This record gives sequence, structure tokens and C-alpha cells, in this order.
Amino acid sequence: MTRKGIERRKAIKNIGLIALAVWALTWVLGYAGVGNYLQERAVGIDAAMVPLMPAIISVLLLFTSIILTVIWAKQRGSNLPEADAPSGRRKFLMGSAAVGGGVLGAVGTTMGRIEGWFRVSAPVYSAETEQTAPTAHANWSGARIAHKRPLGRTGFMVSDISMGSGQFLRHSDPEGFFREILDRGVNYIDTSPDYAGAKSETVLGNVLKERNREELFIVTKWCTSDGHVRQGSSVETYLAALDDSLQRLNTNYVDLIHVHSCDSIERLLDPNMLKAFDMAKADGRVRFLGVTSHTPNLEEVAYAVIDSDKFDVMMLAYHHGAWPKQQDIIKKAAAKNMGIVAMKTLKGAKHKGMLEFQDESTSYTQAAFKWVMSNPDVACLVISFFETQHVDEYIHASGKALTTNDTAVLDKYDDLIAGTHCFANCGDCLESCPHSVPINDVLRHRMYFEDYGDEKQAMQLYSALDKNADACQTCSAPCTGACPQNIDIQNRMADSHEKLSLA
Repeated sequence: MTRKGIERRKAIKNIGLIALAVWALTWVLGYAGVGNYLQERAVGIDAAMVPLMPAIISVLLLFTSIILTVIWAKQRGSNLPEADAPSGRRKFLMGSAAVGGGVLGAVGTTMGRIEGWFRVSAPVYSAETEQTAPTAHANWSGARIAHKRPLGRTGFMVSDISMGSGQFLRHSDPEGFFREILDRGVNYIDTSPDYAGAKSETVLGNVLKERNREELFIVTKWCTSDGHVRQGSSVETYLAALDDSLQRLNTNYVDLIHVHSCDSIERLLDPNMLKAFDMAKADGRVRFLGVTSHTPNLEEVAYAVIDSDKFDVMMLAYHHGAWPKQQDIIKKAAAKNMGIVAMKTLKGAKHKGMLEFQDESTSYTQAAFKWVMSNPDVACLVISFFETQHVDEYIHASGKALTTNDTAVLDKYDDLIAGTHCFANCGDCLESCPHSVPINDVLRHRMYFEDYGDEKQAMQLYSALDKNADACQTCSAPCTGACPQNIDIQNRMADSHEKLSLA
């Protein structure tokens, strides 16, 4: 080989090594750049506060990697005699394979950063739950709050059934609806600036100005109308968000402010957030600090909350059949005199099927609420009121002990979903699938089809999946036995494909 040929070969090899190095950097930044951006948006951070530069750099690196790979592929064999050099077609295939593999690697590392949201949290947010009994009973009429509990070290006696304001604007007269809820004795009101673009706080404020403020416990979050305040934001940014909430709520203080939907220790213990809280507490704008979490890292965040001794209240998803570690978290928090607020107290599954409960003297919601409040470490539960019936139905559960009839209703509910319902916070079966089919998503879409009667949405969602259950029909079923709820995964999945693929 001539000296020129040797130099050309080295050059081609160097381009290949450079391309490989840039691909490796692209994969790393796919996780840390685009992946981190998507992660923060999934958490709900205000988009204007999330830095774009790492994501932009990772995208630029992706294009650079592709260009270098194309150059490398085109130069392959250029130092060889024409008879020995690879054909143009072979170069094209070689380059396409290299680029395709690189892009798949970049997508994989990016999705790896937010995989937990698809597997754990997305189903929690998207799942519909039965929130209204099919039959309203006359003895529920005029129900009032009958019991209050101390909210941990805050010392405030809160109504056991409390109001979340994420959906109450769906009511035709939200202000009148809110007045009725307050008149029935509900005194813990949970809101946030990013509920309906701050409209929730505004409507609540129109009513709160008429009330005795000291009788109510008002809760908001460190958020703007576009999302959560990001870790690392200035103290002034945090305080400005709080001041905007106070103005909308027509009050000069809130009782509690949460770090909302917290998924990282960094955001939980942001020094600027803690300083902003101390300043706001000192001048009377806020009294207590809390945290909410229903995210993939809930367990890690919750234990950090308890160990930090900086938070007064913790709000967690909690319903009948809750996972054992959640019970441990609640017990440890209560041991430190933290206030525990339960949310997402209705285990989602049936909707149409709840007609089977129409003759029960207690509704499923009431039984679920009484189960939650049977835990003495829980101060109150927050539920979104949005229909007129909810005032009587939900508040009727106040102060009532869990009975054998309630337990029977919950058992009946669990029997209805046994072997068919895929629990949102599980995911135990996913690693058993050799085809990486999103089993939980397929079964959730089937739930929409069968139990909610929303066939069109179910089929649209199913068709949008990257991988569907077609492979399950001929698979050897290594998923058998992988479901802790004893779902017959293969048969259920194959049948789901048939149902959801109908034209």
C-alpha cells in the first residue's frame, strides 16, 4: 500500500472514531439534555424556567453525529482499488445502519430518563375513577362535616373530608358551589396557581373574601400559572409566585405552601425555596411548608422529607389496597408529628360497572373515604368536588367509622376488577415481555373500552402505541405468572388486540 493510501486509511479510521465518540456524547446528552428537559416538563415545571441549552446542544450533536457517520460511510474503501472497494449500495446500507443504530441509541437514552413517568405516573394522571354514585340516597341530603382532626404539628383542626379545587370549575356555578361546600363545614381548601391557568385561585378568592379567614386552612403551591417554580430559581421568583397567589385568593396569607409534584431531592431541598419560605413565614405571608408527591421517585422523596425535619405536611396518593411501603412512610411521618393529607383516594377501574352498586346503602366513594380515614395517622383527605351530588355524597362519609358493609363494598369492587384490572403503580410484568409491549397501557385502554364505554378514545389510544399486542397472539408467554394481581396476561392481551383493533 502506498504512503498516500496508508494516510487515507488512517483518516477514514479517525473519522470513524470521532463519529463514535460524538455518538457516545450524543447518547449521554440525550439523557442529560433532552431527557432532563422532558423530565422537568413531565413534573410540571414552568416551561419558561427550564433551560433549553442542554437540549439544543444534544440535538446539534445528533446532527453532527449523523453528518460524520455519512462522511465515514462514503469514504469507506476509498483507499482500495476500485475492484475491491465496496459498492455505493453497500456504503449506503452501512451508513444507514450506523445512523439508525445511533439514533435509536439517542432515543433510548432520552426515553430512559423519563421511563418512570410512562410506567408509573402517567397511568395515575390519565386513569379515570368512579367519582359519583349511580344513585343518590335521600339520607345523604344536607350532610355536614361531623369530624375534624389535628393536621400534625400545625395544630389546626381540619375537616376530615376536604376540598381539592382542580375540577370544581366544571360546575355550572363554581362560586355558588364553593359557598355550599364551605357552608357544610369543609375548612381545608387545596388549590394551585396552575389549576386552570390560575382561574381556580381567582374563583376561590371571590368567595374567600366573604368568609372568616381564620376559620379556614388555605393551601397553595410554589407555582406560576404555567407550572411549578423550578429548583435554582431566585428567592424573588419564589416570593413573586406566592404574592400572585395571595392576590388572586384575596388574602394576606396562606396557611400552607407545597413543593408540588416533587420528584427530586434537589428540588425538595432547594436552598432558595427554603430561604423564600423562611422570609415569607417571618413576615406572615405563609405559616407552614409541605410537599406533595405522586411521582416515580415518591419513596425516595418521601423519606427525604421525613429525615429533613423541614416540612410540616405531606400529601400522598393513598387508597384501599395501598402498597405496604406507603403505609410505612405515613407511619414514620406521623411519628414526627407531620400532618398527613391523602389524595387520589379512589382506586380507578370501573365506571359503567359501578351500576352494580346502585342498591348499596353506602357508595363506593364513601366506603373508600372511610377506609382512608380509618388510618388514625391521616388527618384528612382531599377530593375534587365538581358535581352538585358530590356535596351530599362525599360529606356524608365525614366522621363515620369503617363498617363491615363498607368493607364488603370495597371487597366487591376488588372482586369486580380481580384478574382484569392493571394497577397504575405496578409495572412488575413489563420486564418479562421479550417484545417490550407496554402491557399496562394496553390493558388500561381496554378498561376505557369495556368499563367506561369510551370505545372510540380507547381505540385511538391503542392505535397510537408504538408497539401493540399483536405479538401476544403467537408469543410463548414468558409473562405468565408475572402479574401480582393474577391477570392472565397473554389471553387478556390477545383479546385486547382483537377488541381494540376493530375498524
